[in-house]
Amino acid sequence: MTSIQLLGRQRSARRRKSTRDRRRTTSFYLFVAPWLLGFVLLSVAPLCIGFFTSLTNYDGFDLAGSRFIGMDNYTRAFTDDRMALSLSRTLLWTAINTPLWLVVTFGMALALNQKGIKGQGFFRTLYYMPSIIPVVGVVWIWKIILDNNFGLLNAIISIFRPGTAVPFLSIYALQSLSAISLWTGLGSGMVIFLAGLQNIPEELKEAARIDGANVLQLFRHVTLPMMTPVIFFQLVLGLISAFQQLVLPMLLAPGQEAGGWNPPKSSYLYMIHAYRQLFVYQRYGYSTALLWLLFVVILALTLLIFRTARYWVFYEAEVEGGRER
Repeated sequence: MTSIQLLGRQRSARRRKSTRDRRRTTSFYLFVAPWLLGFVLLSVAPLCIGFFTSLTNYDGFDLAGSRFIGMDNYTRAFTDDRMALSLSRTLLWTAINTPLWLVVTFGMALALNQKGIKGQGFFRTLYYMPSIIPVVGVVWIWKIILDNNFGLLNAIISIFRPGTAVPFLSIYALQSLSAISLWTGLGSGMVIFLAGLQNIPEELKEAARIDGANVLQLFRHVTLPMMTPVIFFQLVLGLISAFQQLVLPMLLAPGQEAGGWNPPKSSYLYMIHAYRQLFVYQRYGYSTALLWLLFVVILALTLLIFRTARYWVFYEAEVEGGRER
């Protein structure tokens, strides 16, 4: 074979390889095009439009009359007393609800992961059921129990202390909201923790028992470190969910009236304030600015958790110098 023929074959092979690469690339982009198009139209474009709206005085009706006002909506948020109240309530709600939810669901998963307990499947189903009840049904169930005047819980209290009516849905609305949210979130949190517990290698537990570890030492030195990635995952999701809480306090608030709905200060969360600015007062630009500020707060707290994760989250495959060890 001459050098000219060899060179021609090499060129032909390169052309065929180039054609295959182009076809593979084209096929890849055709497959991802529906998702990519949906992501751009349903995520990126609304975010861009929302940010531009936050820089205007748009009221939801007069698009032609809206004008660009720059950062006025953002500066206004920092002087809004109701915004400060809602943010403080949300921070308190998150500080109460998220750790409580983590501890209770983790404890339930530990209890239901024990071997030799009869009826485990029944209890797992029972604890998960509140998670599948529609939120409107959940609210009406708890309203019957916690109503300030005619609730079942106040009826029981009045048996021992006649004439006593605890304002569960007004003064203690935040505590009541925490109890309801915890009850509805038991199932989802428990299932994820249970999956993490069942993924812990039995060899590690057996080795710890052979070394003389008791139950507490086994939990402290084996179970808890191996569960830190799951705890980290649950913490991030719980934090984001807590800041975005809207439906439960909105439906639980007493005395909802058209145009004048105003939840009690105890459960006046940040999303409720943004909702009222949007749908009650038609301040679309200001409400969108509030939501962008909430996004910044959630992002900052999430990044803080990620930064601290290196000190308390344990992974089986530690990466050092770009290689697993």
